[in-house]
Amino acid sequence: MTTTDAPPDFDAVKAKQRAGWETGDYPRVGNTLTIMAEELVEAADVRAGERVLDVACGQGNVALAAARRFAEATGVDYARNLLDQGRRRAEVEHLAVTFLEGDAERLPVPDASFELTASTVGVMFAPDHQRAADELVRVTAPGGRIALASWTPTGMIGQLFKTVGSWAPPPAGVRPPALWGTPEHLAELFGDRVEWTHLERRAFTFRYHSPAHFSEWFREFYGPITRIAGTLSADDLTRFADDLADVARQFNRADDGTLAGTAEYLQAVGVRRG
Repeated sequence: MTTTDAPPDFDAVKAKQRAGWETGDYPRVGNTLTIMAEELVEAADVRAGERVLDVACGQGNVALAAARRFAEATGVDYARNLLDQGRRRAEVEHLAVTFLEGDAERLPVPDASFELTASTVGVMFAPDHQRAADELVRVTAPGGRIALASWTPTGMIGQLFKTVGSWAPPPAGVRPPALWGTPEHLAELFGDRVEWTHLERRAFTFRYHSPAHFSEWFREFYGPITRIAGTLSADDLTRFADDLADVARQFNRADDGTLAGTAEYLQAVGVRRG
């Protein structure tokens, strides 16, 4: 008799993830990534009046970038504190953006209701990759576009995830989020439903006072890392902090003591086939 591993309890995984994103103050990190969202909506050729959905929007970088181009923008996330910050950002910038509480694997919007469905380092964290990809396809109108910016496995943040996983291993059966940063994984998830017209490996530069400052900032504000740090003894916390700083050092191209860490990501734009 053969046995197989039970499938992951994705709902339980998401509950823990949500608690992580609601810890710390993720926008302190996410706001530094605004340029990735701006470049993604440009690559997707957003037009005024188009309906745009920002999936796993966090504090709304893609939704706000689309609204600046007079698109009808909506952001969806399950972390209420991030949605609140997105609403405040939109109000300050006098942008009309709708923010909805919802799960990337069960988007609270009708079928084929957006000309562009996008995500900047957001949907990649959904634990059930296939279900999340299916939802992106479902809500995108035939002939519309899907646009994604995702960290690659071998880049700085992919290696950061690997380091964090050595301290807090992910649940069995949950695939690494950085797989979304590979064309092969996108082909596996979307098949012939999406024709990828633009696949480009790009670099985002993390700029901090030093690698140690990067480590400190992520431990204080990047919720999932903040939660792990809060469980460690003083000695382990020192080692954990050093491990995070070491990742930054490996990718640092600055020679003046500051950090200019080059982080690779995949920018992908595809057309949803009818």
